[in-house]
Formats: sequence, C-alpha cells, structure tokens
Amino acid sequence: MNPIDEVDELLMQTGAQWRAEQPSAPEPDLERITRQERRPKRWVPALAAASVVAVAAVTLTVLPDTGGAPAATPPAAPVTLPAAGPQIVESVAVGNEQAGSSDALLVRDGAKVRVSGQVIAAPNTAPVFCPSRPVPTIGYLPGKAPAPSCPEGLKVTLKGVNVSLLTDLETVQGVQTGRATLTGIWTARTIAVQEQTAPTPDRDIATPPLSCPPPTGGWLAKPSNVEDPKVAQFLDQHRDQAFGPTIYHPYGEGRTKPVVVFVGVARGDRAAFRKSFEEVYSGNLCVAPVRLSRQDADQLSTKVAGLMNRNDLGITTSYTQMDGASENVRLLVYTESVKDALTPIGLDKLRIEPAVVPVN
Repeated sequence: MNPIDEVDELLMQTGAQWRAEQPSAPEPDLERITRQERRPKRWVPALAAASVVAVAAVTLTVLPDTGGAPAATPPAAPVTLPAAGPQIVESVAVGNEQAGSSDALLVRDGAKVRVSGQVIAAPNTAPVFCPSRPVPTIGYLPGKAPAPSCPEGLKVTLKGVNVSLLTDLETVQGVQTGRATLTGIWTARTIAVQEQTAPTPDRDIATPPLSCPPPTGGWLAKPSNVEDPKVAQFLDQHRDQAFGPTIYHPYGEGRTKPVVVFVGVARGDRAAFRKSFEEVYSGNLCVAPVRLSRQDADQLSTKVAGLMNRNDLGITTSYTQMDGASENVRLLVYTESVKDALTPIGLDKLRIEPAVVPVN
C-alpha cells in the first residue's frame, strides 16, 4: 500500500469512529409539527434610522440619529400554545381614556426643570445633555467606535455639571460621556445645573393593561389564528373602525399560558363588529371601545412625522399607544412653539412625553 492509500485509509477509519460516537438524532415532535395553529406574534418596536414600523399593527416613527447608546433588544415572540376548547370568550370592557391636558408640561425660560440621561463633554466645548432617542445598533471593532455626539436639534447646553461625577463615565475618541439626573434653571436651551444625582432608567414603551377582565374561570390556553390572512384582511378592511390586533399574555409567556388578542372599536356598532370578526377569528378575544382606529393612528403618525425635520421642535419619536388611546410624541422639551405646531394635529389625541420636565 502506498503512502497516499495509507492516509486515505486512516482518514476513513477516523471518520467512521467519530460518526459512531455521535448521539442519535432526537425524535421529531410530531404533535408540534402537525398542530394546525400558527405561532401568534407579539408586535414590538424595531428601532432603526428613518424607519416606520409596526407596533401591534400601528406605527412607530423615529427620528434618524447618529449618536447615543444602542436601542434595547426587543423581547422574543411568544411560543405556540397547546390546543384547548373552541369557545371564544369576552368580558365587559371599558374604553380607554383620552390623553389629558399637557399644559402642565410646558417649559418657559426661568423655569426649574429636570432631565435624566446622557451627558456629552467634548474638548473645548460646553457639556450638553442629549435625550434618549432611537438609534441603530452598530458593532464596532475595539477602538473604532466614533466619538459620542448629539443631533443639533436635541442638544441642551449645561452650565455647572460635574463631568467627573457622571455615572458610567467613559472617554471615546477624546470625548467624555456618562449619565446623570440634573435639576436646574432653563433658559434658551441651557440648564444652569443646581443639583446632580444618579440617572434614572430610560423610559420604555409600556404595554397598557388588558381592557377586558378575565372571564369566569380565567383565560384558557387555546390556539389562536391571529396570523391567518383572513384575519389581517378583515382588520385592514375595517381600519377606519378597528384598532389592533394587540397580543397579550395575561399570565405570562409559555407553552401552557393563554394568549389574548385585543381588538379595539373606535366607532360603529361594537357588537356587530365582534360578530363579524368571529367569523374569521378563533381564540381568546377582548373587544373594547378605543379612541383611535388604525386609520386614525396612521393619519396622526404621518402628521407628527412631518414635523420631525424641524430642529426647533426636537421631536424624536412618535408611536401609537398599544390600546389605541393616543398617539404618543416624545420630544426634547414642550414649549409654547411646540404646542402651536402640534395643535392643528389635535392635542386631545396626543400624549406628550418630554425629556425636559418642569419641577414644581
């Protein structure tokens, strides 16, 4: 046998021995494969520059940005639930309340205000506060990350901040950055800092509680066909009337936990809508009155997005609350000029969420 044949034989023997030592493949989960229902989704915001994405079939509009910390990773989608009885259940639901007056959030020169979040201190430049904002997640090689920066329309000049006391202080490309809660006097996009404390956690997009109380005996784990194209088609055909769907996990997520689909009705006969919807949908269902339909939400989001290119307004994000109660607008500071710009859209349908808040 020549040397080449000996090497081939050795490789064949080694490969056969390795294969023999490997564990057998697991048996397939036939129940899961053959189960008829599909996996329902929980819609979550996917934050990316210059994007408009869905949150429970409604819109999230974000301002493009190039600085700041990456957006949080969205939670995973729920797993498929085991089958249960075919009945559809509903409890009496109350409608959500309209957004209250935002006048208490107005900030004028000379007012005492508070902010919490990122502070950026570049050489030979006054430190600035930069509010939380959606940014794309980008991986950089060690030492290659760009210097922290803040969009021009979101900067707030700081006087009297102690950079050395910032939480999570670091220096990137010669620029220092950290986090703090700062209280002081507001004047023309400048805060004269009077108090500096630890930062508070970033605001998250909260999920409102389910509008329907559980039926007698509680929500049952059962299949849902919320992903059926017929369901999507029905809701799209009624977008001027309906809001949703929004997926709830009233008892937490898991294969044995129930999933409840929430659909709101902004106008028209709610009972008639439910009856028609049940012809295409099966599963746990909560139908409740809401203030905004999907069409209303889309129109509000489009109008707010049209103002995002104005640096003087400092609008960072627009998203529809997941129970259809309001279009929520996150911005730097709520001033009279910002109020004037938003008034034609309908302040009664907007919930203002400023980064700079007045302190009484």
